[in-house]
Amino acid sequence: MKPYTDFVFDIDGTLLDTERTGVLSLMQTVRELLGQDMPYEEAYRFFGIPSAKVSAMLGYADEDRFGVLWEEHFQELMYLVKPFPGVEDVLRDLRVAGFRTGVVTSRSRTEIAYDPHLAQLLPYFDLVIGSEQSARHKPFPDPMLAYLEGVGAEAAATLYLGDTMHDWCCGHDAGCDFALADWRERGWQGIAAEYRFTDAPSLREILGI
Repeated sequence: MKPYTDFVFDIDGTLLDTERTGVLSLMQTVRELLGQDMPYEEAYRFFGIPSAKVSAMLGYADEDRFGVLWEEHFQELMYLVKPFPGVEDVLRDLRVAGFRTGVVTSRSRTEIAYDPHLAQLLPYFDLVIGSEQSARHKPFPDPMLAYLEGVGAEAAATLYLGDTMHDWCCGHDAGCDFALADWRERGWQGIAAEYRFTDAPSLREILGI
């Protein structure tokens, strides 16, 4: 494995198991605002994409209303959220080993601040880049470039860990290697990642801790 100095994480589907919360809340939002019953697997395609972009992709003009309602339903289903097994121990050990760590997420500052599950993980990160901190969002590289500039890291020495094609595009186009979080063992999903992990031990092997 290359000698990385920085490990940067996506949140949803990578650190926190938010898939059911995010997908089910989107299905509710689409039902209420567009009058459509969206199947789970179709809604999953939008998992991890900023709400404003999803609204535009679905042809709903009022992006603010769409985002607010989706967040309301997300909060109602927060009881389904939990960190993936071993994640906090991994982050703690990365810090002890002297690595720099960060977050690049499509979540807004509000969505970051009011998540009690994420709150216990935030102290382990040097820099958190949310949706307001770059002009363009994933799949563009801007959020990752904002992290690299913010901490003075080299792209070639930075590994981004995420679970979607949008994450891969963001990291890859910024010049970073990518590790695919595949906790549910869906396979590579057509994503040309350098690494893939399915549990905490395989994640540790990639990180070298």
